[in-house]
Amino acid sequence: MKISIFEKSAYGFGDMASCLFWQTFSMFLLFFYTDIFGISAAAAATMFLVVRVFDVLTDPLIGMLSDRTKSRFGRFRPWILYGMIPFGVVGFLMFQTPDLASSAKLVYAYITYVTMMTIYSLVNIPYGALMGVITSDTNERTSLSAYRAVFAFLGGMIVQMCTLPLVNYFGLLKSADGVTVNEQFGYATAMGIYAVLAIIMFSITVFGTKERVQPVIEENNRLKDDLKDLFKNTPWILLTLVGILTCLFVALRNGSIMYYFKYYVRMEGSANLFGFEVGGDVLVSLFMTIGSVFSIVGTIALRPISERLGKKNTYIASMGLGTISCVAYYFLSPHQITEMFVLQVICNFAVGPAMAMMWSMYADTADYSEYRTGRRATGLVFSSASSGQKLGWAIGGALTGYLLAMYGFEANTDLSVETQKGIQNLFCFMPIIWSLLAIVVLMFYKLDEKTLQEITTELENRKSQKENNA
Repeated sequence: MKISIFEKSAYGFGDMASCLFWQTFSMFLLFFYTDIFGISAAAAATMFLVVRVFDVLTDPLIGMLSDRTKSRFGRFRPWILYGMIPFGVVGFLMFQTPDLASSAKLVYAYITYVTMMTIYSLVNIPYGALMGVITSDTNERTSLSAYRAVFAFLGGMIVQMCTLPLVNYFGLLKSADGVTVNEQFGYATAMGIYAVLAIIMFSITVFGTKERVQPVIEENNRLKDDLKDLFKNTPWILLTLVGILTCLFVALRNGSIMYYFKYYVRMEGSANLFGFEVGGDVLVSLFMTIGSVFSIVGTIALRPISERLGKKNTYIASMGLGTISCVAYYFLSPHQITEMFVLQVICNFAVGPAMAMMWSMYADTADYSEYRTGRRATGLVFSSASSGQKLGWAIGGALTGYLLAMYGFEANTDLSVETQKGIQNLFCFMPIIWSLLAIVVLMFYKLDEKTLQEITTELENRKSQKENNA
């Protein structure tokens, strides 16, 4: 069944809403904690690791509960509907900066961060599983994944393009002297705007999509049976490992961008970019934004490329090119700004389709599980996959903080040459360890297009037999 552009777009708005927060966390949260709120890099890194590991353990439970939800909105959309307002409110509270002692600041950060991650899971795991029940057509799922990725990148673009200008604009309005930017107020106001936008976008997803795919066999499966099925699903295991490694790559790279430009490139005044003079305060936003633009361009080309090469080969080619572009940064001096932007275009054009492809492949592993066992657990498949990716983000975010501490980083100071070199290595070399491992693991993934078509046909036949016998 063909899915309308309107419904695909409505589904995409859900990931745009999520990315307004997730991209902010990925690119600005560590920097906010160290340079604005006043928490050490090591303390923030430990918090990321502890909270997200806890989050990883709760995600499968949310997936299993959503699989068993029954309402007039279906299995998965009610979770988005009732979670979207708490999602916005707590995200806003995370970027408040109450005047507290250092230990109390850390407690406040832990409370708001763990609450946000829990609510994020309550909304985002059912959202991911929703794709698996909108359609059973593998090509339409690839198209849905592309829409989801494009809208996610648009959400990321909003964050990358607008966050620092919003911080500066509202921070300047709040400034007592009209010159110094009040970054604390600026970040809080920016997140308030993102919170309102996210709630509106989630509403579009809830009321603009339909849940069509039902299990072939409706039964009250035991949780332990679902888990047993999951860990016998070899394609899912391999894909989850790939997801962990890919998120490690992205988390390390995104988390180090602010530090790379502030402390290694050390922008002061303006820079020459493609023959134009660009202010240093605008440069980072442009760097992030142009990356998202070309992630979208790459993702738009996803379906025709994957139909020609196959999903697995498309992913491997994408991550391979992204890896090469990361290494190339090492050979640039801090003054080669134009070359940095060219490599950003290449890297994000390559990696964007890989991230989009993964969610379509997870839906395929849910079909494979139902094909083998006769039972469908879409929510568990997606939630467990999400857990794996969050584990990657947790380790990647923690590694960024720990490596900064190891390199001798101290916020808002003149760093030594060795520390600056460490930040360069963090941005250039640390991510590629994980992208190379992801490529190796995916070599063993066996769900090719021919096998998937056979699985889809068999599941449709089973459903027809069930309807004829009813």
